[in-house]
Amino acid sequence: MPASVAVLLTAVVTAVLCTGCQEAAGGRAAPGPRGSGGSASGASSAPATPGYGAVFLGRGECVSRGREFHEAPCSSEKATALVLARYDGLASTGRGACPQTTDFVLHISESLSAADEDGDGEVSRGYACMRNLEPPHPGDPGGGGGPHTVVGDCVYTARKGQVKETACDGSGEHAPQYEVASAVARRAQCPPSTELFVTLGGERPVGCARRV
Repeated sequence: MPASVAVLLTAVVTAVLCTGCQEAAGGRAAPGPRGSGGSASGASSAPATPGYGAVFLGRGECVSRGREFHEAPCSSEKATALVLARYDGLASTGRGACPQTTDFVLHISESLSAADEDGDGEVSRGYACMRNLEPPHPGDPGGGGGPHTVVGDCVYTARKGQVKETACDGSGEHAPQYEVASAVARRAQCPPSTELFVTLGGERPVGCARRV
């Protein structure tokens, strides 16, 4: 793998209109935006390449985690997370394609200033949907993270008109205020007990949340 290839860690926590990022590297890495599941338009799946090193962060490969992220054999005791899926394009437009069990997203870029489109010295080379090999799993229902908000997740009010995901067990920085109890196609289908509507995505994009 060329030293110029970089991995950008994006801890994607979803809820209504919420965004956030983190950073890491495997050449070079950085975290991506948090937010509700979006469409997968513009993202194409990379071929599965189980093993270590055939394609940088191919599906079925693993990474080690320290100050930066690096490829590691999945059999290694240093391996910490597995690539569930690998896509081309920007995670901000295609992260909704990640499996619902995704714990975080790694953005992959390359240092090519001549082809740089926004002046930051990096050219996007796609993103990888990651799953921790051991708990915690923030992407699971109630876990407080991941690129999707799903039934069983909890949220708190960040500001008027905006909520962000947090752990249902209260272990997060913010206490949970609402839990997404069900997902429906239209708001009118939510039960009378619904106190908050949360944007989810998919075929049932409306989350019916109740106070906890």
